[in-house]
Amino acid sequence: MLPSELERTVYGVISTSVLHVADKHGVFSHLIEYGESTSTALAAALGVEEETLERVLLVLVAFGVVRMAPDGRCSLPEEIRPYLDRNDARYIGGFVEHMVTETSKQIDRLDSYLRDGKAAVDRDLPPPFETIYRDDTATRNFLRAMWDLSFGPSQEIAALAGLDDVAMLIDVGGATGPFATAALRHSPALRATVFDLPQVEPYLQESARKQGLTDRLAFAAGDFFTDEIPAGDCVALGYVLSDWTDETCARLLEKAFRACTPPGRVLIMERLFDDTRTGPLSTSVMNLTMHVETEGRHRTAEEYRSLLEAAGFTNCEVRRTRGEKHLIIGHRK
Repeated sequence: MLPSELERTVYGVISTSVLHVADKHGVFSHLIEYGESTSTALAAALGVEEETLERVLLVLVAFGVVRMAPDGRCSLPEEIRPYLDRNDARYIGGFVEHMVTETSKQIDRLDSYLRDGKAAVDRDLPPPFETIYRDDTATRNFLRAMWDLSFGPSQEIAALAGLDDVAMLIDVGGATGPFATAALRHSPALRATVFDLPQVEPYLQESARKQGLTDRLAFAAGDFFTDEIPAGDCVALGYVLSDWTDETCARLLEKAFRACTPPGRVLIMERLFDDTRTGPLSTSVMNLTMHVETEGRHRTAEEYRSLLEAAGFTNCEVRRTRGEKHLIIGHRK
């Protein structure tokens, strides 16, 4: 038998797709709403073919995502349920869909990268976000994935950021506003502006209406490569710097410094490598996806601290959450 670490790695290529298809067909939603069920009853309720569903469930049981009782009744473990509940802020379905439908296709380029190098292989490809925002479907799917991946952690990060003394938050590359929304809910006197590419605006407006924040959440269209960042006393960069090289990050942080009204601060929200860069697992995996989907990488806390200080920020500090994403703060006096 394969060692357990190797076994899960080998068969993981199947399990992610199985997780996605089960979510797509409402398996988890049904178990959450109606409770435990056999594969026969579940197939009838969902209108799907029973044998295929049973095989899907057996994979999920083997991976520990679904629990199966001796009588064949399936249920979701309590610690897993929130992440598969479409009504929970921690839901990851959109992110899993992005991994299956987008990331998995691009991972194949690793073979060419190893032979010829990323620069040579990607030379004739369009910039990353031209591909990501190539049409309405791709844009909506990506923005939904980013919301699913970010909104849950953003609630803890917003509390850690201590924004009650902030008047205007500028959320750079803020997409549909998962962090801005969490921050506005946490600090009732706060106002926020998402600064992002023009094609994101209708999706942000849709999200603001859905969240009941149209009076406090605005949008500013722009390209942070060519335009200055709007001014505010707090500038947030949530999962932005990991898309870009150190040189690009340095330029963006210099712009953030100019935009930051003193006394102000910049917030960097990112996954962080351990100091040894040997983990965590999620950061290591996402560091590889950054290589094929963007031009960036994940970094250690010290690397972000160095970038902040080079841009002029002082009193830099790291505030760690209970999850995978953390907060680095730089101050402008």
